[in-house]
Amino acid sequence: MELHNTTEDMVFAKVETVFDSIVREGNPENFCLCYQCRMDTACYVLNRTEPRYIVSNRGVARIEQENLQRQQKDADIVALVHEGLKRVNHNQRPDVHLAGGAVPPPAATTPVFNIPTIVGRLFSGTNFAPLSNARAKLHRNGELVSMKDNNWQNPYDLVSNTKGTFTFWPTPIPAAAEDIHKIFEYSIKIEAPEFETLIHFFKIPVISEIQSAAAYSMGRTFKLPDLYMFPPGGDEEDL
Repeated sequence: MELHNTTEDMVFAKVETVFDSIVREGNPENFCLCYQCRMDTACYVLNRTEPRYIVSNRGVARIEQENLQRQQKDADIVALVHEGLKRVNHNQRPDVHLAGGAVPPPAATTPVFNIPTIVGRLFSGTNFAPLSNARAKLHRNGELVSMKDNNWQNPYDLVSNTKGTFTFWPTPIPAAAEDIHKIFEYSIKIEAPEFETLIHFFKIPVISEIQSAAAYSMGRTFKLPDLYMFPPGGDEEDL
């Protein structure tokens, strides 16, 4: 059984319609209309729209019967798309090089090790509060690990609204064939003002697949144990 959020279909369709309409009109406001901005706009809308899940064709049929309600929802989504487009163009990521076009980057079609998303949490060892104003770096073989795409950063700067959480999604690693079992060793180095530098080593077992993972999935996540930082000279424990 597979859940499907039909709101995603509506949002992606409206984003494409609005963006393509702007292209046809000559883009008088000079918006960036690249694939990345389309995805960022869709994310903006989806975070402000109620999801609608179905598990069967009966669910699709039931949704099709709600025409009046859907017409209003369509109008709300279109308004959010325009709002999101302006917000995305106003707050473009400084580390992303945008290019025109609506085509997503091609997925790999050769065997790779899809490294899962790495998620961790950082706390103060003195009061157990989540830490911000810290920088986490993911290394492998002594080198900074490249990320899946420009939506993921390494180093990762922790900020207050993420409550001590940091994430990485390493780029897939080429494999000789499908179904190879391998263990990858990583380390995370975290630096923060008024705290001693923390280095945490860990291993991730991965099985090679025929194609690169195209989208983030909560089911493909490697969770680190909670990490704690201490002031210089403080008592450090492996918590």
